Amino acid sequence: MYGELGYLNLVRQIIKSGVKEVGRNGTTYTNVGAMLKFSLEDNKIPLLTTKKLAWRVCLKELLWFMNGDTNNKLLKEQNVKIWNGNGTREFLDSRGLNYLKEDDLGPVYGHQWRFWNAPYNREFGCLENYRGKGIDQLQNVINEINKSKESGESSRRMIMSAWNPEQLDEMALPPCHVLSQYHLVDNKLSCSLYQRSGDVGLGVPFNIASYSFLTHLLAKHCGLEAGEFVHFIGNAHIYDDHIEPLNLQLENEPYEFPSLEIKKKRENIDDYEFDDFSINNYKFHKIIKMDMRV
Repeated sequence: MYGELGYLNLVRQIIKSGVKEVGRNGTTYTNVGAMLKFSLEDNKIPLLTTKKLAWRVCLKELLWFMNGDTNNKLLKEQNVKIWNGNGTREFLDSRGLNYLKEDDLGPVYGHQWRFWNAPYNREFGCLENYRGKGIDQLQNVINEINKSKESGESSRRMIMSAWNPEQLDEMALPPCHVLSQYHLVDNKLSCSLYQRSGDVGLGVPFNIASYSFLTHLLAKHCGLEAGEFVHFIGNAHIYDDHIEPLNLQLENEPYEFPSLEIKKKRENIDDYEFDDFSINNYKFHKIIKMDMRV
């Protein structure tokens, strides 16, 4: 199934036939291998409508990733709480990261996107200036998109990876959404994402929205239209205490997805700000609360 109906069908499948597992942070019901597809054409943005999605929080986190940031204090200042549990002294110490200051998350997503494999400074950590160090994967993807657009030759090498085995043990949390690939087909930019671990009730809707925002932004920045977002999940799971709220969500009929407006094309990918984005006609059912795992 396509769109939100495909997501809801995955939820039903896992609740009905998922295998019970006990893991690091609780009991889950799991399906191995899942795929979801969403159209991004006509500026559509797949924000789930069967519950209210906190898209502003999602977008702020994405811009933080894109800037190469790993300092959770910058998110806290924007009232974004996604990483709070992973930035505590207790959690960092449990990962053997006693040298990191509280709220320093180590070389997580943003560091790998913009400064791949640049040594993470143990003294200054997230306060260090890493510009010009490592590999700027995000800018490389943009360069490849523009090269493909200008030459007319397709490329299957437009990839950005957050999974860096050399630095996994330095991260507060190893990346869940590990690799995104971009496809320029018929002058439309699409994205496929491989996610090793997907919390289907709470995290996956955010991941869908985040990479759809990113695909739209890259398309806008490169003078293209957005095509599709395709989501592959290795371990698709639902926490046991999310089943009841998800059953409530399954009772809701989906509405049409809203549209995204990116108000201007900035000169550099680093220059985009939250106020450059506008969501139009987002109709949704009420908030459905679920506890977040760390």
